[in-house]
Amino acid sequence: MTTIYFIRHAQPDFTVQEDAARPLTVKGRADTALVSEYLKDKDILEVLSSPFIRAVDTMKDFAEGMGLSVKTVYDFRERKVDSLWIEDFTAFTKKQWADFDYKLTDGESLREVQERNIKALEDVLLKNNGKNIAIGTHGTALSTIINYYDNTYGYEDFNRIRSLMPWVVRMQFEGTKCIDIMKTNILQGEI
Repeated sequence: MTTIYFIRHAQPDFTVQEDAARPLTVKGRADTALVSEYLKDKDILEVLSSPFIRAVDTMKDFAEGMGLSVKTVYDFRERKVDSLWIEDFTAFTKKQWADFDYKLTDGESLREVQERNIKALEDVLLKNNGKNIAIGTHGTALSTIINYYDNTYGYEDFNRIRSLMPWVVRMQFEGTKCIDIMKTNILQGEI
């Protein structure tokens, strides 16, 4: 069995509009200790991450403490919304969850995000059979992964986790077949 611990990044600084460069806030940096504490006894052999700064920085302290490096996987990045800042993000998000193919001119649909994340995940699973892996990720990207294995997971579920940062989802696999999903708010326990 392969166990993947997806770690949604800690609190980002939304005053930085460039998605890939958005850093963690002071609280977000402090909360990375919760990630390290949660993962310390999980026998993690590999730490992967989206290349976005907030995801890498959420995983960095844990990885360094275990003598591991954070390896970035470009396809685990967050969805590209558009080249412009979206003022009504809630309305946009609802449209995307209602229509997995909806996207703005210079953005990605949830289907596109899901397909590239699942392809990257299946590659990780094939290369790491039987290992425990931690992956730094994002709320939308992770939600599309959950939806792939549990199609009842939709907008309302995504909306419930929007403010949960960091957030952990443990998925267990036999080969590439997901056999269990457990969601954990590391501040409050399983949800």
